[in-house]
Amino acid sequence: MTKNHFEIDEGRLPSVASELEEFLSSGTAGTSLDRHIEWVDTDAAGHQHNSVIMRLVEATEAKLFRELGVDSYFSIAPRVRQEIDYRAKLYFGQQVSAAVVIERIGTSSMAFVFKVWGHRHEGRESVLAAQGRFVTVCVPEGAQESAPWPTAVLVALKQ
Repeated sequence: MTKNHFEIDEGRLPSVASELEEFLSSGTAGTSLDRHIEWVDTDAAGHQHNSVIMRLVEATEAKLFRELGVDSYFSIAPRVRQEIDYRAKLYFGQQVSAAVVIERIGTSSMAFVFKVWGHRHEGRESVLAAQGRFVTVCVPEGAQESAPWPTAVLVALKQ
């Protein structure tokens, strides 16, 4: 969804929905995605493997650019930096909400922030499970160096 627009899933706890709404309104554009932690997402300790957080975030990033109608973003925007703060565990079967917001658009880079919440599950309260940042840089197909974002990307982000 674009800035200041999201849908409240009836299954979300009010606290997650209100945190999500506030977070989505904090940047240029953003969206959210709801999923469940699957068996394949867990490790031997019984909670999410650390890689599931970035898979959720990347799926949410892809949703954002599909909603903006900018499919060309995917082939020209390699990730050049990422950081994640893991704050709580997620468990098999637990509903999660991931949200991504564009924090800053530079000439050839874009900075994002994200949060992943776990919903109430098997006696556990809802939690902010992870948060972080990542940066992508425009590298046109066939190029070896960064270049300014194409006009189509910038126009879509200003709508």
